[in-house]
Amino acid sequence: MRIFRPTVFVIIVFALSSCEELLEVRDISGELMILLAPSDSTQVTENNVNFNWNEIVEATDYRVQVARPSFLEASQIVLDTLVAVDSTYIGPSLTKNLFDGSYEWRVKALNSDFETEFTTHSFTVSTSGN
Repeated sequence: MRIFRPTVFVIIVFALSSCEELLEVRDISGELMILLAPSDSTQVTENNVNFNWNEIVEATDYRVQVARPSFLEASQIVLDTLVAVDSTYIGPSLTKNLFDGSYEWRVKALNSDFETEFTTHSFTVSTSGN
């Protein structure tokens, strides 16, 4: 019986250390969010604005926010949502109908233990030329 106990102990220690390695979450806090569209300081000529960004490896969610006219002088937060990377996830994009005016949008990536900094772009919606 004495031979059996050390063997069980070694197996349990090995199993616990292996589980810890499997549960380790990648630190994404140093990653840079890259916003694709609308690009910084651009003019959008349609009210349906498509927001696109690059994915961060091992991100499980993206926090997307839109403010009018800016985050520092926000008269309105028009969007504050979490895009989950789950079975319904269709990619790093989101569409929002916006009125004419000036806006800022920003995105950050998250996982269970870490998050990136927000990356922010400004844009203007102007449909009067259409």
